[in-house]
Amino acid sequence: MRAGRFTTLVSIVAILGACGGGGSDGGASPIAITPTPSPTPTPTGTAGCSLRERQDWAGAQLREWYLFPELLPASLDPTPYATVDAYIDALTATARAQSKDRFFTHLTSIAQENAFFSTGSSAGFGVRLSYDSRASRLFVVEAFEGAPALAAGIDRGTEILAIGTSAATLQTVASIFAAGGSAAVSAALGPSDPGVVRVLRVSSGGTEREVSVTKADFAISPVSSRYGAKVIDDGGRKVGYLNLRTFISTADPQLRMAFDNFRIQGINEVIVDFRYNGGGLVAIADLMGNLMGAGRANNVFSFTTFRPEKASNNSTTFFTPLSQSIAPIKIAFIGTGGTASASELVINSFTPYLRSNSALVGSNTFGKPVGQIALDRSQCDDRLRVVAFKTENANRQGDYYTGLASKVEASCQAADDIFRPLGDPAEASFKGALDFLAGRACTPIGTTSGQTAQSQRPRELLQGERLSTAEREVPGLH
Repeated sequence: MRAGRFTTLVSIVAILGACGGGGSDGGASPIAITPTPSPTPTPTGTAGCSLRERQDWAGAQLREWYLFPELLPASLDPTPYATVDAYIDALTATARAQSKDRFFTHLTSIAQENAFFSTGSSAGFGVRLSYDSRASRLFVVEAFEGAPALAAGIDRGTEILAIGTSAATLQTVASIFAAGGSAAVSAALGPSDPGVVRVLRVSSGGTEREVSVTKADFAISPVSSRYGAKVIDDGGRKVGYLNLRTFISTADPQLRMAFDNFRIQGINEVIVDFRYNGGGLVAIADLMGNLMGAGRANNVFSFTTFRPEKASNNSTTFFTPLSQSIAPIKIAFIGTGGTASASELVINSFTPYLRSNSALVGSNTFGKPVGQIALDRSQCDDRLRVVAFKTENANRQGDYYTGLASKVEASCQAADDIFRPLGDPAEASFKGALDFLAGRACTPIGTTSGQTAQSQRPRELLQGERLSTAEREVPGLH
């Protein structure tokens, strides 16, 4: 349940989000605290939709709702800025320099966002890609069911060696990196539109081949049908494993089913794999809390706090156990620099209760303890995502702008072994999680911020420059 529900006359929904800005694998996304808005009709006119009108509207919303009003410029003329996004980026530059708003505040399409959060709708090859910046190599780290790449035999661990519009135009990934870096590689893969064709030279299991792949519409399943939820035997102990890709509405029945199976099998030790999860709807974060909250009825799950002038919108979320709920005595959360927002909210919310029996395994998270509300200008299909609130756990801890490694009471460093399938108990992070649950020794994660850690590691999720809703919520998506 929530105290102090957020209501306003504008179409508004809050969402804890990922980085949404550029090149690291910490693409972070939003977190919703109010009901998802009704589908918005297709705009019938463009009155009020000139560039200057849209910029003025965006500026006015920031001045009314922005969590850090003291960091906005006293005045800023929109004239020199060629787009609404460029103007928003200029308004939030000071907060960005302080790592409080790393392109979290942004403009998106109402129709596009509603489609993604309700169904996981996207278009593309249906893979997450990461690149080795030191060796100029490109790898698939995850492939989605029902999408073109997996149907073509491209899965986790596949290396993309060359990209072309045809076999005759293939260019090596190394040469594309040399010419323009990761942005050029992302551009070479083409726009995320159905019908776009690319020929790829790929290598998997020591075998090279060329394959033509056509981008298509597909829906991302938040919990994979291949490895998303399972129970394993670890030396006679039953352990539940759940991999959640993104916090969207369709996760609800999948999560309930997974945890009901855990409940039936008597699971009280769980691995929650958030390694690439950039965030999403807070309603799904609340649901995860409830599904792991048996016996915690009416205890505080999280606090949501707006700036002082908007304090009437503050709310408190309490654990509300469900019929499918379990009562874990230990949880291992797998995370990376791509773990952000709603994922971090869930991890942070269990720390006051499980203390050192809840651990972060892998590497430090992105660091996004704030969330966005959505402000709609329907005639322009504009949805402005404004950082407007912060989230805290029951102990009022929430200032984790440099990631959660320094905030959790237990952590275990582990690699992301892309050459083993997700959900494989022998994969390095999965194995590290099992070691924690079994009480075996491990090396704590360093406290370098998730964002900085990404620049220090050779492999980062491949992001474009301006991201769609799906690309923000599913870092590395192509």
